[in-house]
Amino acid sequence: MKKVITYGTFDLIHTGHINILRRAKELGDYLIVAISSDEFNEAKGKKAYYAFEQRKAVIEAIRYVDEVIPEHTWEQKIEDIKNNGVDVFVMGDDWEGKFDFLKEHCEVVYLPRTVGISTTQIKKDLNKMNHG
Repeated sequence: MKKVITYGTFDLIHTGHINILRRAKELGDYLIVAISSDEFNEAKGKKAYYAFEQRKAVIEAIRYVDEVIPEHTWEQKIEDIKNNGVDVFVMGDDWEGKFDFLKEHCEVVYLPRTVGISTTQIKKDLNKMNHG
């Protein structure tokens, strides 16, 4: 069985998230999604609208996803790959090159992001709607 892993906050789910999860799943048989914990988001200076358990429930409901695990640190990726027998690591191409060090442990694939949509943009648009 070919296992694939990807990482993200996965807040305010949109078609871009669905596209990357679908394309990640197409690279193997089993897709693991590591979701940033609330504490890790805080350490990164990010604030998710939904708490970890809510984001996890939504991701688990997506048919391409086989398993969800928490991401607590930047450094846990090698451990996750080894512990889960991962064959392919997937991230959006906005991270191009940042995870090449994982190539000694598995295949690394950077997928193109969906043009015209991002959680950051959604938050900006909602803010404008509420204050504009």
